[in-house]
Amino acid sequence: MRRLDTQSPSFSAELDQLLAWESVSDPQVHQAVEQIIADVRTRGDQALVDYTQRFDRREVESMAALSLSENDRQQALEAIPPEQKQALHVAAERIRCYHEHQAQASWQFAEADGTVLGQKVTPMDRVGLYVPGGKASYPSSVLMNALPAKVAGVQQIVMVVPAPEGVL
Repeated sequence: MRRLDTQSPSFSAELDQLLAWESVSDPQVHQAVEQIIADVRTRGDQALVDYTQRFDRREVESMAALSLSENDRQQALEAIPPEQKQALHVAAERIRCYHEHQAQASWQFAEADGTVLGQKVTPMDRVGLYVPGGKASYPSSVLMNALPAKVAGVQQIVMVVPAPEGVL
């Protein structure tokens, strides 16, 4: 483990070096990501299906095979042990309550010369959530990203999670 001493004359330089994105960013990774994004823009859903087969090693024929049905979601909910389900409900309510207090409202006022100033707060129509997964599940990531969006008034939330070899 590397330790930094705030009293050291070189502290700022050492901290900057440690936090520098360029020192950990791989140009080849960036280029690969750019190519994937361009491919998805060009080929759409078929590119997503192909990348799912390549990276998740999951054979699917269409985007429909990547979506969970309401029945699938209901079965997953019913499979959660009662004490865990209760803990998730408590966490969800606390997160919702916090973000309701954090919500901002639109406002405006007119100056004497008729100039109208203010702030308009509107939710996005839809958001996408990436939830880490694969070998472990992260319900907290879902709660802490989906609930603020719902509180803000987002109408459509799409969640994606890696599913290597079909494991959800």
